[in-house]
Amino acid sequence: MTKDPICGMEVDEKKSEFMLVKEGEKHYFCSKNCFNEFLSNKKLNEKGEKRNQITQKAFLPIRGMHCASCAATIEKCLKKVSGVKSANVNFASEKAAVEYYADKVTRQKLEKAIEDAGYEVIKGEEIKNAENGKVTLKIRGMSSQHCAGIVENALKKLKGINHVDVSFAVERAIIGFEPSKISLEQIKKAIIDAGYVPEKFVENLDREKEARKKEISALKTKFFISLILSLPLIYFAMAPTVGLAVPEFIHHNMVLIQFLLTTPILIVSYDFYFKGFRVVIKSKTANMDTLIAVGTGAAYLYSLVVSILILFGNKDYGAHDLYYEIAGLLLMFILMGKLLEAIAKGKTSEAIRKLLGLQAKTATVIRNGKEAEISVDDVILNDIVIVKPGEKIPVDGIIVDGHSSVDESMITGESIPVEKSKNDKVIGATINKTGSFKFKTTKIGKDTVLSHIIRMVEEAQGSKAPIQKLADLISAYFVPMVAVIGILSFFIWYLLGFGFIFSLTIFIAVLIIACPCALGLATPTAIMVGTGLGAKHGILFKNAESLQTAQKIQTIIFDKTGTLTKGKPEVTDIISVEKNMEKDVLKIAAIAEKRSEHPLAEAILNKAKDEKIDVDEPKKFSSITGKGVEAFYKNNKIFLGNRRLMADNKVNIKSIESKIMELEEEGKTVMIVAVDKNLVGIIGVADTLKEHSKEAIQHLHKLGKEVAMITGDNERTAKAIAKQLGIDDVLAEVLPQDKANEIKKLQGKSKKVAMVGDGINDAPALAQADLGIAIGSGTDIAIETGDIILIIKKIRQNLFWAFIYNTLGIPIAAGLLYPLNGFLLNPIIAGIAMAFSSVSVVGNTLLMRFYSTKFSPLKR
Repeated sequence: MTKDPICGMEVDEKKSEFMLVKEGEKHYFCSKNCFNEFLSNKKLNEKGEKRNQITQKAFLPIRGMHCASCAATIEKCLKKVSGVKSANVNFASEKAAVEYYADKVTRQKLEKAIEDAGYEVIKGEEIKNAENGKVTLKIRGMSSQHCAGIVENALKKLKGINHVDVSFAVERAIIGFEPSKISLEQIKKAIIDAGYVPEKFVENLDREKEARKKEISALKTKFFISLILSLPLIYFAMAPTVGLAVPEFIHHNMVLIQFLLTTPILIVSYDFYFKGFRVVIKSKTANMDTLIAVGTGAAYLYSLVVSILILFGNKDYGAHDLYYEIAGLLLMFILMGKLLEAIAKGKTSEAIRKLLGLQAKTATVIRNGKEAEISVDDVILNDIVIVKPGEKIPVDGIIVDGHSSVDESMITGESIPVEKSKNDKVIGATINKTGSFKFKTTKIGKDTVLSHIIRMVEEAQGSKAPIQKLADLISAYFVPMVAVIGILSFFIWYLLGFGFIFSLTIFIAVLIIACPCALGLATPTAIMVGTGLGAKHGILFKNAESLQTAQKIQTIIFDKTGTLTKGKPEVTDIISVEKNMEKDVLKIAAIAEKRSEHPLAEAILNKAKDEKIDVDEPKKFSSITGKGVEAFYKNNKIFLGNRRLMADNKVNIKSIESKIMELEEEGKTVMIVAVDKNLVGIIGVADTLKEHSKEAIQHLHKLGKEVAMITGDNERTAKAIAKQLGIDDVLAEVLPQDKANEIKKLQGKSKKVAMVGDGINDAPALAQADLGIAIGSGTDIAIETGDIILIIKKIRQNLFWAFIYNTLGIPIAAGLLYPLNGFLLNPIIAGIAMAFSSVSVVGNTLLMRFYSTKFSPLKR
């Protein structure tokens, strides 16, 4: 039992459902009942903290970003909206993660801010339906049909509501309304005020994927149109220069033909112009689209003016003065780069799609005494679900009837199927192998283990690492800076007497070669692929900052029980006085312990079960505190315990004392077995090491990390385990509340410390450490450390190439080499270089997808 931090009530943390409450900068959990009460009364008990202190988080998929400055522009616009607490826009994943106060701003306002900046929000079915006056919501917290009536009445009181149908059975509300009179957010607020929690209902999980597919399809169409038109354009424009033949008809109509070939390319590339100039007008800033629009627009408009002069008979100009091919070819190569980038970026977010793909679509439940196949979204709490061989388990629950083996590898990484029987927990999305069983649902929808994993991966991918702040800062000033460099370069060369065309060529090359896209993609793509790789191995990163912190870690402290060890005692040694009598020793000990509930007794009985030994009931049984147990069986008195029990009953143990001491030196608990004062043998029991713990410690040592172990066990036992694992330092006999202090001591020596634990009592230590890692096996930390190093390495590689590209590319485009060797960068070559700079960064990141580790849980 624990106290609810808000209402102070005693709640059972194993049975109660908890919800996260954010009040200002404070974060804490409260029980769901208390949370609903809080929502209903609009305050936290007598303290009067307002509900508006609870923030909501929205992940908004965005279409139309072309570079990091686009992301920076959207981020700036969102942060200006009153009620937004924080906003992170990830150019690689094309998503905005926004934390906001629900009473001050609505999701629609956030979407409008993005749309006003010149970008499109990919909306779900719920939003689309809401705009048409119909919405279906999932309602949490209803405990009876009466609750459904409360929600229904609360909604019917609102102006603009046409009809309401609330069902308690499926926790669903179907609402018809007039969008001009009432918004979706107002409807949700009324439900919250009634004391319930509205959520989105059955949204198409593939909608974003479909939107991305459409985007790639549109880019393919635009690219192929521009390619088909560009090939003759480049031939007709360049043929006279290189001495190639051109048909007489075309030669005489060269101006008109180049105009007709180039103009459609600009039309299919209208997005660059629309978004490039809109962002200048709306947000008073510029982005990559602006540079492309100005660069290609300048070449096109200059050519258009020259064309008009030629057509009106001006003899000072000819076809050689046209620069249509620069505008057309630049746009073709930019479209090709955007297409390749979109395809590559799609691969970086595969992890989320694969996780979503794990979900079962249907479930077989018992309703009104009959089996019924329903959508997994219609499953409710306490439903009885039937799972047959080979089927996916739809949601989380507890088995009430039957048994089977379940493949949990997609969640835990463990390749060996787990045996399940009555009262065992099952996890949604895992696969039933052989048997059939029924289970009662305990977690559905967003509360399932899989949903929690998806949410964590999404949040990690949407967050920013500190290393990204420099790239973001540069990207924010990059476009205006490039525009200034381009204009200065134009005037410097023009004033030096190199002429308008020469200066214009340099101006266009500078604008086109600059690529904030590479800078913007460097960090987020590595984080997305890296966190996806971690999820594949069963490792979840809470945010990108933890990635950067992790690679600085010097010392890793492991909690012993349940992290390095299995967390429950097992029989490790059976030694009999007489030869080949080990099974008899185990049987005698098991009979003595048959009625005991001690963990050591459980270890002996489990071992007897494994050995298929029939264990009879003793006639009498008594537990002797601090010594062991006595039991009567077939007129014999059995003694099982320590040296003191044997001494009290005058059992001579000298013949086996050396063996007892040997086992104790290994950190094992030794139980001596005697029958009627005659020594029979000894049994060693210990909390055994997990399969890969030793290998993981060796791997961490190879990475140059210092490894320590912290435990409440006595020093002798702790040192024995540390010796087996090759651990550098041991902190023994440490109480749970003192673990955080031990970490402080190490931090006081200027060490960056990571704490690895698996229990609730490790929470203070996990919070105190520079990096807290809550995982269940020694292998995971080895994988996590390896993956983190790989991700940070990729980020640094990407940033290096992005910085080098722009640092060298812009001065060369500005004509730096021209006075030295006469080299002038053609704007078309600049366009090709710009297009491939982004693709190369994403491609380098995607190489991580082929990374594998010998510690992978999937290979266990």
